[in-house]
Amino acid sequence: MIKYQLKCKTCNSIFDSWFASSKEFEKLKKMNLINCETCNSFKIDKSVMSPRISSNLNSSKEKNTAKVNEVKSKIKEFQSFVKKNFEYVGENFSYEARSIHYGNKKSKKGIYGNASSKDIKELNDEGIETTTVPWINDKEN
Repeated sequence: MIKYQLKCKTCNSIFDSWFASSKEFEKLKKMNLINCETCNSFKIDKSVMSPRISSNLNSSKEKNTAKVNEVKSKIKEFQSFVKKNFEYVGENFSYEARSIHYGNKKSKKGIYGNASSKDIKELNDEGIETTTVPWINDKEN
């Protein structure tokens, strides 16, 4: 779709109209299907228009980048809290969580580590409360 500002040659009235394409405008004009809103004349031309350039595109990208950076910053803050207050058990997360839950092992600190979504579902099905959190590796941008 394209929007044209149209000008009547008879009464100098200016109005806007939408067309499927520039070819469609020319076709409708030749068929005398475009007329003035004010005087009903068919002597209509496109007036000179400046292109519409959106300055919002760059600011929109900048806003999205700023939001992404803000979220990454919050995630890293949370990661720092977890690293200071919980014990890292790596790939043994499922085993360690079960050991703590069933009383085979006492832990003064909570744990964090790696587990597959299948392992987490199984732990939750057993009544072992787990939470998945987003994690950004230090090497990632």
